[in-house]
This record gives sequence, structure tokens and C-alpha cells, in this order.
Amino acid sequence: MRVAVVGHMEWCEFAKVPHVPKPGEIVHAERTFQEPGGGGAVAAVQLMKLAGGATLFTAFGDDEIGHRACDRLGELGLDIEGDFRPEPQRRAFVHVDDQGERTITVLGPRLGPRGGDDLDWDRLDDTDAVYLTAGDVDAVRHARRARVLVATPRGLDTLSDAHVELDALVSSGRDPGEIYREGDLDPVPKLVVRTLGATGGEWETASGERGRWDPAALPGPVRDAYGAGDGFAAGLTYGLGAGWDVDKAVKLAARCGAACMTGYGPYEGQLTL
Repeated sequence: MRVAVVGHMEWCEFAKVPHVPKPGEIVHAERTFQEPGGGGAVAAVQLMKLAGGATLFTAFGDDEIGHRACDRLGELGLDIEGDFRPEPQRRAFVHVDDQGERTITVLGPRLGPRGGDDLDWDRLDDTDAVYLTAGDVDAVRHARRARVLVATPRGLDTLSDAHVELDALVSSGRDPGEIYREGDLDPVPKLVVRTLGATGGEWETASGERGRWDPAALPGPVRDAYGAGDGFAAGLTYGLGAGWDVDKAVKLAARCGAACMTGYGPYEGQLTL
């Protein structure tokens, strides 16, 4: 399979703390580390581990951190199609508490690829599945060149303006930034998947078929929830790109999300098919 992600990344500094500090409180981190993160990067690395390779179409800030992020993603094994912008690289600070929950502070605007960027968009004509997290209208239309296109509703306005048909939309039943409501997109997605955290989730097709899935068993103790949702989306994208039915695809997606939670940072616990 040939898979790709069209989306964003940010450079993240992680701090393992007993709890997120209350107003005015000082907490001491037990450990810290840095990695490239963001939905596009995390999903791309998980897709790479499932398919044996993946391409990330993205944008970086043209500064020391942006170039470091690009180099590190290459070290992780991704094929990078990225443009450097004359602005600072977007960053994030992540608190991870003793329960493994992550709390994120983002610094700077999201950098997504643009359709006019000097990237090899023609490669998407031979791509089986793409997961889309960010980009302008032209980038969304380039992403639609793949056989299967899965997206997140975080860029709902751009998706609406692009007027492309999605094979699947990965929504949240709880996160206000990832909620999809009927009528938000025209044409409507062929499949809408709604994640419900520890209780599993539900899906519905445009033709009215419905289903649910249970949460996957954790393959180890919970360490860090950062990237679990992006891992879920990557697993779903792989399964649909492979031609699996929805039930089988969401089960793999749930396993990817569960596996991610057992490692520190977004990549340590990711599932390999």
C-alpha cells in the first residue's frame, strides 16, 4: 500500500508531571523530552509503521526548530514533501500527568501545506489512502486525488469550501473542536466515525448503516495519551485503504490508539502491523 498524510506538525516539548499545575502552583517534571508532534506527523509515522512507508505533505517554519523537526521526521523514517515558510516553527508544550492524560499549550499558528507549494502532488495519483489534517482548499483537492481520503473536522471550513467527497471523517463525540454535525459538509462524507474515548465509538454511513465498537485492550500500562487519537485515525485510514470493511478498520484503529497510550511521547508505543 501507498499511504500519505497531508497536514501539519509542531515541535513539542513534553514534561512528565504528577499533575497539571493549578494557578500559581509550581510542579517539578520527573522527565522531559522533545519530539515533532501534531496530528499530521503522528498519523504519518503510525501509517508508516503499518504500511512500511508513508509520505508527509506539510510545511515547516524556516528557523532552527523547523529544520530540526524536518530532520527528525526523516530519522523516524518518513518521506517528507515539505515547504519552509519565512516564519517561526509552531511549537507546543505538553504536560503529561500521572494518569497519562496530556494537556497541551500551542505556540504559534498551525502551518499546513498549500496547493501552490512546490511539492510533488502528482504522487498522490498513485496513493491508496491519505489522511488529511490541515491545508488550504487546493491542498484538500490534491489530497482527493488518492483512492481513499480520510479527514478530521478540525479544518471544517476549508473542507466545506473545497467541496470534495470524503471517504471517511473521523469526528469526536466529546471534543468541541472535532465535532461534525449533519449538514456541515456538502457532499456528505461516505462514512462518519465518532470516537467516544474509553467507551469505544460509533460509525454511520451516508446510506444509513450504523455500528459501534468497543475500546481495544491496552497492551500495557497507560503512560501518555498524546497522539492516541491521531493513531486511531491512521489505523482507520490504513484499513479503509486496504479495502477492509468498516468494522475491521475501526478495530485496527482502536488498537492503534490503545497502543500509543502505552509509550512515552507519540511514537514509542505505536503499533506495527
